[in-house]
Amino acid sequence: MKHIPRKRFGQHFLVDEGIIDQIVRAIHPQPGQPVVEIGPGMAALTQPLVERLGRLTVIELDRDLVTRLRLHPQLNVVASDVLKVDFRALAASLETPLLRVVGNLPYNISSPILFHLLDFVDAIEDQHFMLQKEVIDRMVARPGTSEYGRLSVMLQWRYVMERVLDVPPEAFDPPPKVDSAVVRMVPLAQWQAVPQALLEELVKVAFSQKRKLVRHTLGRWLDAKGFSGEFDVQRRAEEIPSQEYVALAAALTD
Repeated sequence: MKHIPRKRFGQHFLVDEGIIDQIVRAIHPQPGQPVVEIGPGMAALTQPLVERLGRLTVIELDRDLVTRLRLHPQLNVVASDVLKVDFRALAASLETPLLRVVGNLPYNISSPILFHLLDFVDAIEDQHFMLQKEVIDRMVARPGTSEYGRLSVMLQWRYVMERVLDVPPEAFDPPPKVDSAVVRMVPLAQWQAVPQALLEELVKVAFSQKRKLVRHTLGRWLDAKGFSGEFDVQRRAEEIPSQEYVALAAALTD
């Protein structure tokens, strides 16, 4: 019986064999590696991955798809909302310190998934995701550009990222109304440890009024915190490099 893509799950199934092959080559899976696929759908990416790996863990919420996937003898199926998955515990259950995470992420919740995974970055070797191209543009954006924002700062704090492939709408069934791309995310070996919740709050405040100088937003927030250090608030949020936001969070915790 043909599975009908469900809008509430943001399902757009990858069907272009050439694109699938390019994604698999970008991931470069090796036999025995602990790979986790988010949202395997109709197994377009799953099958070529498992053929190279021998075994693959998949996370799927759609019960109809879970039933199908469990018929595959080489799949370890986690039937769950990915936002509820503890990736550190999953790594422990697979007896590995680091997971490789891949997937064609549902575009309607891609940012929440990225922020959820940020909580478990110490348990991840790398990530390869298909996302809306616009989202990836924001992830890799540099300061001083219109794409640069909260997502850029938070992810660049912990990852080095690159767009490795552009994917047209016709590669999917049904075709999405946006262009897609594949991003590679590798956790940084060197990074400044600051409380994630504090950095998130700080960055959210800074970008709450992008067109204004941050003295109207972040400046007032820093005053309320009793911050007595130095920080140039005569700039717009998009002009401030991510490392300066991180350094400010560090100064607030000293």
